Amino acid sequence: MAFMTELLASKCLIVCFSYLFYIIVCVYVCVFVWVSLCVCVCGGDVKSSLLLKLKLKLKLKLKLKLKLKLKLKLKLKLKLKLNGLRHAAGAPRCHARALSSNSRGSKLEALFRHPLYNLPRPEIQEDDWLLRVKTNLLIISVYHNIILSSCRQSASEEDSYDKANWTVAAETHPPWLRFHLGISRWELYHRTDPQLDQITHYMATQRILNAVQKKGGTQLKLLMSFPNHGQALLKPMKQTRDAETDVNLFYFSDFERHNAEISAFHLDRILGFHRIPPVVGRLVDVISEIKDVTTDKKLSRTFFTSPVGNTCFYGQCQYYCSTENPVCGGPRALEVSLAIMLPDLTLAPRRSWRSPWRRSYSRTKLAQWEKDPAYCDVVKQTPPYDQGTRLVDLVDMAVLDFLMGNMDRHHYETFEKFGNKTFMLHLDNGRAFGRHSRDEPSILAPLRQCCRIRRSTLLRLRIMSRPGFRLSDVMRESLAWDPLAVVQPLLSEAHLRALDRRLATVLQVLRTCQDHRDDAVYDDIEGYYEEPD
Repeated sequence: MAFMTELLASKCLIVCFSYLFYIIVCVYVCVFVWVSLCVCVCGGDVKSSLLLKLKLKLKLKLKLKLKLKLKLKLKLKLKLKLNGLRHAAGAPRCHARALSSNSRGSKLEALFRHPLYNLPRPEIQEDDWLLRVKTNLLIISVYHNIILSSCRQSASEEDSYDKANWTVAAETHPPWLRFHLGISRWELYHRTDPQLDQITHYMATQRILNAVQKKGGTQLKLLMSFPNHGQALLKPMKQTRDAETDVNLFYFSDFERHNAEISAFHLDRILGFHRIPPVVGRLVDVISEIKDVTTDKKLSRTFFTSPVGNTCFYGQCQYYCSTENPVCGGPRALEVSLAIMLPDLTLAPRRSWRSPWRRSYSRTKLAQWEKDPAYCDVVKQTPPYDQGTRLVDLVDMAVLDFLMGNMDRHHYETFEKFGNKTFMLHLDNGRAFGRHSRDEPSILAPLRQCCRIRRSTLLRLRIMSRPGFRLSDVMRESLAWDPLAVVQPLLSEAHLRALDRRLATVLQVLRTCQDHRDDAVYDDIEGYYEEPD
């Protein structure tokens, strides 16, 4: 009995251990399966995440490649554009050159062949030169002290300038210095002077070493420096050629235009005045020719990239220098005007004169000349308008301003060396050619009120009213020589038609003056007889 009991107990124990073993095995199997499943799931997630990362990297690489290709294409386009324009400017272009066989039909060349443009020049005396050639050595040493110190900002930049091996020999002088030495009591340059060609050519093609903001003024201007120590005043493109000034804007609220500066120079030369320093158009790279070379920290801080990828900047000035009114390349190419700088004020001081016909620059007030029809009688008794040619100089400037629609003529300048017996400089013409659909008769107030004009100016205006020398035609032809004409004509046809219309208005005012006054014409070309129409 006891034996049977022990047997049963051992069997029960074996069964229990067997069940326990099976339970343990089942638990292990379950754990193993569960762990395996977890590993499989986690491993899948890792793999999928790795694949996603790899795909993202490939996409990023593809995007970078596309961006790089786009940049290279844009650089290539910009290079081609710049090279095209510089190639267009590469060969010197000068209206004063000898006529070639293919220019026989040129109205501009025919105009410049006219006797009125080839009158004998009075002999220029020693005191009639602004900077005398015999003092070149002194002038050059002063130029070295003034220009080199003002241009160079660092040792590396200094190395970029040409060596100034200038002597008394004119052939050793850079074009800008020869231009300075050619300024006389009577004009900035002579029409047939070859320096005119060289100065515009070098401004259009020379490498730019530095760009800094020009102090003063209401809008952004830059002072550009070249390797031969020359400098030019840059005005950037702010609006398209066809953009017309809003009729609701006051004359002092308008943007300045780079093409107005260029066109004013050409018109001044066509009229035979030669009182505007040479100006030429150029396409510059905003980054490599302004941003990368500027030593002006205030200017460099204003560069940014627009939402469409154009490089822009706005500088610092009294008005219109903000992110709301930036100057932008397209995406890097920017049209500008470059005007040669006049001699430094320490060498050739200039006097600034308030124009008697200055506007009030007020939205509500009128200037005295706008209220008094006999205002010129007062001006005629006031020095320096009571003698000499200053009054007819003002009338010349009024005619020029009326033709190009420039109401922003508040001051003018003269060289102090020549006293009151000299010409007036026609500077700062950026607000001209703003409107073509409307003429501003008040600009002609000096002519209407004084009824006085140079005979040479009157005859030239009459010539340009003839079909063979039509002002719009000779202006169109003259502007076609500018490098920017390759991109688009400097003046639209509407502006050119406005020139003819305004010329007819000037001639009508002059006819009225001659009908009422015997002394309307100041004869500055005695002995010249007008050809019959």
